[in-house]
Amino acid sequence: MLNNFPTPDALHERLTKRAFVLAGPCVLESFDLALETARAVADAAEKNGLFAVFKSSWDKANRTSLSGFRGPGLSKGLDWLSRIKAATDLPIVTDIHEPAQAAATAEVADILQIPAFLCRQTALLLAAGATGRVINVKKGQFVAPWDMKPVKDKIASTGNRNILLTERGASFGYNNLVADFRSIPIMQGFGVPVIFDATHSVQLPGGQGTCSGGQREFVPHLARAAIAAGADGIFLECHPDPDKALCDGSNSWPLDRLPALFSDLAALWRLSYAS
Repeated sequence: MLNNFPTPDALHERLTKRAFVLAGPCVLESFDLALETARAVADAAEKNGLFAVFKSSWDKANRTSLSGFRGPGLSKGLDWLSRIKAATDLPIVTDIHEPAQAAATAEVADILQIPAFLCRQTALLLAAGATGRVINVKKGQFVAPWDMKPVKDKIASTGNRNILLTERGASFGYNNLVADFRSIPIMQGFGVPVIFDATHSVQLPGGQGTCSGGQREFVPHLARAAIAAGADGIFLECHPDPDKALCDGSNSWPLDRLPALFSDLAALWRLSYAS
């Protein structure tokens, strides 16, 4: 854990007090690209007074096709994340997909993330909660916001109260999502910070046949709307060259445009707190 946040309780408390961002590439493509992105995230966040957590995945198990890039795997991926954490002093959030992955991932990651399609998997939630780390659960595209309370309660049953919930859009017909901003205050009513995933919410699931599409031009609009609706944090995927990204490039935000976006979000959060 970071020196500034020696315990999961301390990190979770920090996340309940002021605006924060979870940002990074969808998947770990290479160590150098991930480190470049993490440093850019840290710099942009610091300049705009935002608390940053670096996000990336060592495995993206939910791919549209068998040929979809998944990442370097558990061992190499956790090694890269550990080195990035040491180099940038950023907390780390990364996904787990199976209960057996929880303990090893918790040795590196400060926040364990439960992917949206797995948000109701009881064994996975209990294994994640048992690590004692902060747990971020993405609300499934098929789940109503009020139905996330039992999800939160499953984790809390382990004695772990360091829980975050993330809104990432709901299925709207085929190959489309829509964001219901009511879900932010509804899930905050469970006593946990709520994050808005601004990049997966503009995704077009399976929209390109063998992979998902996306409409990244709408990322700032939805992120700003989420802050106006009271979101505690913003999750977004970013990449030095989204059009060449190996995963979710069409809904990833360009790294060179990250400072301007963070500036806008920070200004809106300041207005929100002032009111």
